[in-house]
Order: sequence, then C-alpha cells, then structure tokens
Amino acid sequence: MTDETATTERTDPRFWAVIPAGGAGTRLWPLSRRTTPKFLLDMTGSGRSLLRATADRLQPLAGDRIVVVTGAAHADAVSRQLDDLPPANILAEPSPRDSMAAIGLAAAVLELRDPDIVIGSFAADHVISDGAGFAAAVTEAIAVARTGMLVTIGIQPTHPATGFGYIKVGDALDVPGAPHGMRVETFVEKPDAATAAEYVESGDYRWNAGMFVVRATVLLDLLAEHHPDLAAGVRHIAAHPEELGDRWPELTRIAIDHAVAEPAAAAGRVAVVPASFDWDDVGDFDSLAALLPDSADADGLTIIGNADDVVMIDASGVVVPGSGRMVAVLGLSDVIVVDTPDALLVTTRSRAQDVKAVVDALKADGREDLT
Repeated sequence: MTDETATTERTDPRFWAVIPAGGAGTRLWPLSRRTTPKFLLDMTGSGRSLLRATADRLQPLAGDRIVVVTGAAHADAVSRQLDDLPPANILAEPSPRDSMAAIGLAAAVLELRDPDIVIGSFAADHVISDGAGFAAAVTEAIAVARTGMLVTIGIQPTHPATGFGYIKVGDALDVPGAPHGMRVETFVEKPDAATAAEYVESGDYRWNAGMFVVRATVLLDLLAEHHPDLAAGVRHIAAHPEELGDRWPELTRIAIDHAVAEPAAAAGRVAVVPASFDWDDVGDFDSLAALLPDSADADGLTIIGNADDVVMIDASGVVVPGSGRMVAVLGLSDVIVVDTPDALLVTTRSRAQDVKAVVDALKADGREDLT
C-alpha cells in the first residue's frame, strides 16, 4: 500500500474535517460490535485503527482542525486513540440519530466559530491507500465549496458493485482551482447487477463514498429548507450545549444523502469531484480479504491474525483466529471463519453481506450481550 499520509502540506486555515464515527459495522460481526465498532479496530494489519488512519489522512489537510462525532459510549476510546486532539473536538452524541444529525451538529458548532468555515465529512471506517490522490481531490472540493455548492467526491468504479450508491455526473464546472469539478445530475440508490453494469459501461457514474465538502452555513441552510426542525435543533444545541441530552432525542433520524444531498442535487446545487484513488468502505469480510491480497497464499487463503492457529486442507477463503484455539478447515472453498472467545461465525464469501442478519437475529432473541 502507498503511505496514505505521504501528502504535500495543504493546510487551509478555514477548512475543518469532520469524522462521523458511528455504527457497529454489523457485517463484520463478531469482530465488530456495539462496544468495539470497526472504526476502533485495526482491520488491515497496519498497526492503526481505521479511525486513527482516517485522522492521519486528514491531518495534512486540516492540521488539528478535526472534529469527531461519536456515540457517548465510545467517546473515551476515541479520545485515547486521538490523544492529539483537544477534548473539545470530540462531540459525544447521546444516541444514534444517523449521519445528518451528527454532521449537522458539527457544522453548527463550527458555524458559531466562523460562518465561512468549510467542512469536509469523511467516515471513520473507510480505507484509502493513496493519500496524495485523496488530498488532491479534497483540495479541489474545497475550492468548489467556496462558491456555495455542496460538493461530493465520486469514486471511479472498478467493477459493477451493487453494494454502493452511485452518482450521475453532469456538465463540467468552471471553478478556479478545481479543474475536475462537475455538476451532479442525480444520486442513485444501490442498483441491481444489470443496472450497475450499465452504469459502469456508460462512464457517467461514480460510486457515492459519502464524502461531502461544504461551507458549514450552506449545509445548515440547505437542511433548513427541507428539515427546518432538524436544522434549528442542531443550531440550538450548538448554542446551548447544556441542553444536548434533552434536545438530541427530538432530532429527526435521517441520513445526509436523503436530508440534503438528493434534494439539493435536484435543484442543481451539488457538485462532484471525480477521483480515481483506491477506496473501500470495508463493508464485509469479503471486501476485507480483497484489501489484504499480500496475506493470501497461492490457494486463495487469507488469514487475519495468528497463522499458527489455522490449519487449512484443500480449502480457501478467510479465517480470523481470535479465541486462542486451533481452527481447522477441510475441503471447503471460499469459506469465512471468524473465531472469537464468545462467538463463532462460519459462512461463505458470497454470503458475507448477509452477516447483518445474524446480528438482527441475536437482537430478536434478546442476546444483546453478543452484539
């Protein structure tokens, strides 16, 4: 992998990075759970958690101007992993209210400091190997955001993925400092395989990686047009943080894509900076294995953890030994085995996206202790 922190210094004094660090990563159960979500884990063997890697990737762009919004239960762990951040830069949400409330709260807090601040929102649990390419795309997005548009970064598709949303790109923009900026025609939900193939073949679509760059005031004003109570709520909490506990449960639970990006795109107010850097949301064990090609042997076996605890005979797939006992797999192809002290997952790479159903079943059975 390319060193993702090897970027040219591009610090912009009015750019702040926002990292929403929420979600349990249920498709990576039993490694990722409510108490130890994937963003707190080293999923790639780099020696850093996904959160720490995200902050390191953003540091050349934002310096210490990084705000993390995370659940109250994870605030201490986030603080320990990012001990270089001022405590005031970690915002703890009392309960999950989806991405719009989290990003909106950070925007409202920063708007009070300076209405001209540009924020960039980047998930805590994604993997990007090309730090220089990422920084170049964000720098262009900042230039476009200063014109008053909501800007997203669209990833060049490498295959017809059905697990991602897509962005249909439109005409090129003429913005100094952003030679690749284009208007967004529409956001598209996750397609079926045939439709995804059509999108990739056309060349008119990019993957939606959920990265947004926008002036804080513009984001909140756009939100106020479609969800005025939510916009007013986060602005009120920012001005009166002592009321967080009382006001937070009243906020509408909605994703930023649905709350702002899609309606703003329909009004012609969203731009995209196409990017070709490698990106993965580490959505399941199949995609995790694809990120670690160097760990796969000639037979297609990937071991994440201590290889001395694994015996594979005429078998291929992904094995994560984590209980200290021996894991033996015989005569199975494309298997996934994840062994932890209190739970064992056995499935196939083709069913990796369905692991969330196991978590749902455990919750339905009242086994919250395992989720």
